[in-house]
Order: sequence, then structure tokens, then C-alpha cells
Amino acid sequence: MAGEIPDLIAQERTGTGKGAARQARRDGLVPGIVFGGDADPLPITLEFNKLLTMLRKGRFKSTLFNLKVDGHDDVRVICRDVQRHVVKDLPTHVDFMRLKRTTKINLFINVEVTGTEECVGLKKGGTLNVLRPEIELVVTAADIPESIVIDISALEIGDNLTISDVKLPEGAKPTIDRDFVIAQVSAPSGLASADDDDGDEVAADEVPTTEGADGDDK
Repeated sequence: MAGEIPDLIAQERTGTGKGAARQARRDGLVPGIVFGGDADPLPITLEFNKLLTMLRKGRFKSTLFNLKVDGHDDVRVICRDVQRHVVKDLPTHVDFMRLKRTTKINLFINVEVTGTEECVGLKKGGTLNVLRPEIELVVTAADIPESIVIDISALEIGDNLTISDVKLPEGAKPTIDRDFVIAQVSAPSGLASADDDDGDEVAADEVPTTEGADGDDK
């Protein structure tokens, strides 16, 4: 189970409708709604500045949160929509969905590297390149792994470790349907520059592009 599910602090919104939503925004709050999970919808508000900071960090819609609202039990939620101002592009309303234990969701899971001290290629002067420090997986809400562990101890210089080399938690699968590279051991810089024809270089399409707010490689 994931050990670090971030808390999301919210307040229950007493008023509903456009008037109450406008007042919340004037008070520096963003109105929202929590739905699903065999419970009644719960109107909430979030602090504007804290929400904006989380949005700017990226991957807000693919992050699992532990929602805390006074007077209610904590519940795991995931964002399903962020409505924004048409001109200022600032958040004006947020929708969250409660998750059942069996709910399937897409989450980015951190990669944990083991075997660095024993790695054959590193002992020969190679350099470890972790191309994907996070991997997007489809997981169930009740079985979210804390990390994806990769063992590089057997890698030689020029070797790649791909997703097919990794034992994933039961029920989890990558969102990418090809055998992509997670990490590689590259030749020392001097040797690499002298051997430009090395056939073991990673293809360009294996290198992650700049990540957007909702992730990439879908």
C-alpha cells in the first residue's frame, strides 16, 4: 500500500448555487463537490492559494488524496474535473470522486532503484540513467504500491532495463502498451563519445517528453 497519500484539507460548504459559489470565491476559496462511493454528494470549499500550488506542481488529476473535512470521515478521492476561468485560467470549481476499494485508477508510482552497489556496469565506470523516475500504472484503490522496485545489479554497460523486466504488484499494469525503457547503464562519457555507432543507444521515442499537468505517454 502506498505510504504517502497526501492529505487534502477542505471545508464543508453550507450554501449551494451560484450565489454561494461566488461568495466563496470572494472569500479566497474554490467551491467543489465530492461525489460517488454510495454516499450523498458533499459540497466543499478549498483554499484558493493551496489548490493553485498543487495544480502548478502537476499531475493533480492523477494523484490520490486523503480528503479531510471536519465532521466527516476521511475518504480517498481523485480529481475528475477542474473548471477554470475562461480568461484568467484560474480554478473556479473542482470535482472529486470518492473511491471504493475496487475502483481502478491511473496513478504515477515512484521507481525505487536497488542493486547499485553490485551493478556490474557501474563498477566498470558506467553511468546510471533513470529515464522514468515514475511510471503510470492502472491500479485498484485498495492495492496501491508504495513504489516500483527495479534491480540493476546485473546490468552491464549499454544494458537497458525495461518494464517487462519488472515484477509489478498483482492487478497493476502500465498504461503504456509497449515495452519501454525505465533505466540504462551508459558508457563513461569519454568512451561514449568515441563510439558514436553504438547500437545500444535508447531510441528517441523512449526518452520522456516534458510532463504536463495530467501526465504523458497515454
